[in-house]
Amino acid sequence: MNRPWGAIAMLGVFLDRDSLDCGDLDFNDIDRILPDLRYYPATAPDQVAARIAEAGVVISNKVVLDAAALHHAPRLRLICIAATGLNNVDLAAATSRGVTVCNCRGYGTAAVVQHVFALLLALVTRLSDYRQAVRDGRWRQASQFCLLDFPIRELAGKTLGIVGHGELGRGVARVAEAFGMRVLIAQRPGAVEEEQEGRVPLSILLPQVDVLSLHCPLTPETRGLIGAWELALMRRDAILINTARGGLMDEALLADALRQGALGGAGVDVLSLEPPVAGNPLLAPDIPNLIVTPHCAWGSRESRQRLVGQLVENIAGFLNGAPVRVVG
Repeated sequence: MNRPWGAIAMLGVFLDRDSLDCGDLDFNDIDRILPDLRYYPATAPDQVAARIAEAGVVISNKVVLDAAALHHAPRLRLICIAATGLNNVDLAAATSRGVTVCNCRGYGTAAVVQHVFALLLALVTRLSDYRQAVRDGRWRQASQFCLLDFPIRELAGKTLGIVGHGELGRGVARVAEAFGMRVLIAQRPGAVEEEQEGRVPLSILLPQVDVLSLHCPLTPETRGLIGAWELALMRRDAILINTARGGLMDEALLADALRQGALGGAGVDVLSLEPPVAGNPLLAPDIPNLIVTPHCAWGSRESRQRLVGQLVENIAGFLNGAPVRVVG
């Protein structure tokens, strides 16, 4: 960036505000630095070209900005991804057109970490089963003061395996250690060699863990990371937690493993296609010891407001000639 853009009036568009805002967020800071900002609740693929045609700044959470769309935006100078993932933007096309791309990072760590343990604790305490038992009147019919029909497990002394030791993985490790768990960090396919020191190959890690938690990005190397071979290596009472990306696991094989008792449980916040308009193997009603949540782990109000704050920083940095969180 050779010169600041702060003195130049620049049209901005936010293509999918409703993917972030539930009517509880404060956008005043964005409006102050980018007063000509148009908000759209959502944008269909056939609406993208028209909406970005005159824009200098485009904010998108999940709306796809491919080479064809960018071709229709000759004034575009900045793309702000209202998320961490980059798969909805053609970075090569943006770079070739001189467009800066920035994302947001670390805004949802606290929310995701607590969601990981919400899933895990619900599974090891059999929370859903006990709640349903009370609703069904089974406690009233019990012969003693307590109902212990479902086996409860403690986290203390158990082993947690983490795939992806970035900010989220490290956050989960810290909480696990507070519960008295032993933490192992897996080697991740596709990671650079210097990042792998002290990490355990999956073939050695998987048979040891009581809990496996996924926190790595979805890449060609990690797609289908947890498949038939990996599931077979895990203990029959092990629990799989995935708050990263649905494509990291073979969903049909995971469903079968749970049905067959080859795995102790799973907590999943992500699916390979979201929303699952065409269904998904993990949405079948007959799968035991499975909790599926709708990609909401990141979605605390505090987390979403932090994301807005990072959008402000990204736009302000670009306008002042010092862009931050640049990815392309």
